[in-house]
This record gives sequence, structure tokens and C-alpha cells, in this order.
Amino acid sequence: MTVIKGVDVSVYQPTYDASGYGFVFVKATEGHTWTSPVQGKQAATARAAGAVVGFYHFLWPGHVAEQAAYFVQRCDSVPGDILACDWETTSDGTAATCAEKDAFLAEVKRLRPKGRVVLYCNTDFWLHRDTTSRCGDGLWIADITTAGQPRITHPWTFHQYSSADGLDRDVADFPSHEALRTWATALLP
Repeated sequence: MTVIKGVDVSVYQPTYDASGYGFVFVKATEGHTWTSPVQGKQAATARAAGAVVGFYHFLWPGHVAEQAAYFVQRCDSVPGDILACDWETTSDGTAATCAEKDAFLAEVKRLRPKGRVVLYCNTDFWLHRDTTSRCGDGLWIADITTAGQPRITHPWTFHQYSSADGLDRDVADFPSHEALRTWATALLP
């Protein structure tokens, strides 16, 4: 497997070095009221380094269509960027249901039919909360283990394998950086 390295960043990493990364996911929004004030700068850093850019939305339970619209309207994406649903436990200990996760992915895809939409979750959510295996155009799985060897049987697209030095580190399952870029932009006219 060729290792295409990447990172994901949030407001906690307002600046970072994107050199050597093939992709960067940037946290854009959360719920239906919070937008990252640094997402544009973070995406610009990734673009300047030649990385494929993705944006993610931290999904809360309820108001799923409203959250999808908020995400699509507020993220600083351009055609060819990947959009992702971050499905995990919220700060108040709740989590969107599997049905809400599926509805969010479908609504983002409806709003951005020519863009790639993926699901981010950890192995606990994937193995114990997911009942449909719906992950949009790809699965971004969090499993702290050897890079590129998440402990799931479902095909994955991105693997978050480490959190070190203040950055979450990821790999992509593509034979080359160009293959990743081609996949990310394949639905564009």
C-alpha cells in the first residue's frame, strides 16, 4: 500500500505545517450554530501545500436537515473538496443516531451532488452503533493502531491512526496523490 499521509485540524490548530501531506481535513462547523473562524486560513495552508482539502461537520442529534444546510452554506469549500460528517459523542454525552447520520449524509449529498461526502467515526460507533453501513462515498475510520490497518472489515477510504504532537494523523487508501485528487474531483463536470 502506498501511504498518502494527511492530517485533520480544528480550531485548536489554527496554524500548522501542511508540507508533505497529501490531504487535510478541516473542521468547519458544529451543530447548527458554530462555525470555525479559522477554517479558511487552514484550508489555504493546505491548498498552498498542494493537498486535497476536506471539510467536516461535527454532527449533533436533531435538526439534521438544518445542520446539513448550515454546513454546506458555512464551510469554505470549493468544487472538488471533500465534505465529511463527524459522527461521535458530543460534549454533553449524547450522539446522533444511525438514522440521523444517514439522513445527514444524504442531505449533504443532495445539496452538493457533485462533491464527495464521507463519514468519519471511530471503531466503536462503526461496529456497535451503525446498523446500515452507510458512509456516503467513503469511510474515514478512527482507530489508533498501525497506519493503514484499521481493525474493521468494511472498505475504508481514510484512516485516522494517531493523535500526536497536537495533530490527528491520517492515511488515505489510494495508490498515489494523483489518484486521491482524481477521486475527489471525479463527480465534477
